[in-house]
Amino acid sequence: MTFEVTPGWLNWYEGPAKPRFKVPEGAVDAHCHVFGPGHQFPFAPERKYTPCDASKDQLFALRDHLGFARNVVVQATCHGADNSAMVDALQHSKGMARGIATVKRSISDAELHALDAAEVRGVRFNFVKRLVDFTPKEELMEIAQRIAPLGWHIVIYFEAVDLPELWDFFTALPTTVVVDHMGRPDVTKPVDGEEFQRFVRLMDEHENIWSKVSCPERLSISGPKALNGEQQAYQDVVPFAKYLVERFPDRVLWGTDWPHPNLKDHMPDDGLLVDFIPQIAPTVELQHKLLVDNPMRLYWPEEVK
Repeated sequence: MTFEVTPGWLNWYEGPAKPRFKVPEGAVDAHCHVFGPGHQFPFAPERKYTPCDASKDQLFALRDHLGFARNVVVQATCHGADNSAMVDALQHSKGMARGIATVKRSISDAELHALDAAEVRGVRFNFVKRLVDFTPKEELMEIAQRIAPLGWHIVIYFEAVDLPELWDFFTALPTTVVVDHMGRPDVTKPVDGEEFQRFVRLMDEHENIWSKVSCPERLSISGPKALNGEQQAYQDVVPFAKYLVERFPDRVLWGTDWPHPNLKDHMPDDGLLVDFIPQIAPTVELQHKLLVDNPMRLYWPEEVK
C-alpha cells in the first residue's frame, strides 16, 4: 500500500549534528515514535495526518548517533490503535526499548497481556483536539482501571489552556501519570504566572504525576537560532523546563520526540536538542536523574537495584 504524505509535511532532519553534550551512560530517549514504513504497517484510516516513513532502523541509528542506550517508543496517532509498528520496534530492540500503546475499550485481556509481553508499559490518552477525535472520559477511565493491575502507567497529552477542565479526570487516574511536554505551556507567559503555576500545583499536589521536559521546538517562539555565536537554541523554553527539573528531580523525563510529527515551522536538528539538556538540568546529578534514574525506574524497574 502506498500513502501520499500530507501537503507541507516536514520530513525529519537528516544528518543531525553530533551533540557537544555527552549524555550519561545508559541514557534513555523517553519519547520517540516510528511511522510505518507505510507499505509494511499501514497508517490508520481515521488519521488526521499522513507522515513520511520513519522506521525502527532509522530510530535506532539516531539513538546510537546521539549516544543514548535505550528508547521509549510512543504510539503515533497516525497509526491509531494498531500498535503493530511500535511493537515491531520493541521486538527488534534487543530489550533496549519499551512502548506506550494506544488502545480502545474493545481490547481483550489477551491482547493487553500480549502487549505487556512485548514490553509495552503504558497507554497514551491524547486530548489535543487537532490530532484526535474526542474519546469519552468514562471510556478512558475504564481502560485505566484495566491496565492498572499490569503495573502500566498513563501518558497524557493536552494543551495548557485545557488543564482546568481536565484536572478532575487526571487526578482520578489510578496509575502513575506522565504528562507530555510539560502540558504545552505558553512560553510567552511568565513561569510564575497563573497558567504554568497551575500545572506546577498539579504536580505538587499529586505525587503520581510526572512530566516530560521535552519538545522545546514545539513550544518555542524564539526558535533554533544561535545567540552570540553559541548554539543555544529555544532559550524561551529553558526557564519552564529547568523549573520542573529542579523542583521535581525524581519525576521528570526527557525525549527527542523524533521524528517530530506535525511541526509547521522548522525541523529540529536532534543533536541540537541534546545540547538543550544541560541548560535545563545544569548539574551532573540532575542530568543522571533525568536521563537514567527516572526512566529506568519507570520502564526497566527489574534492572534497578
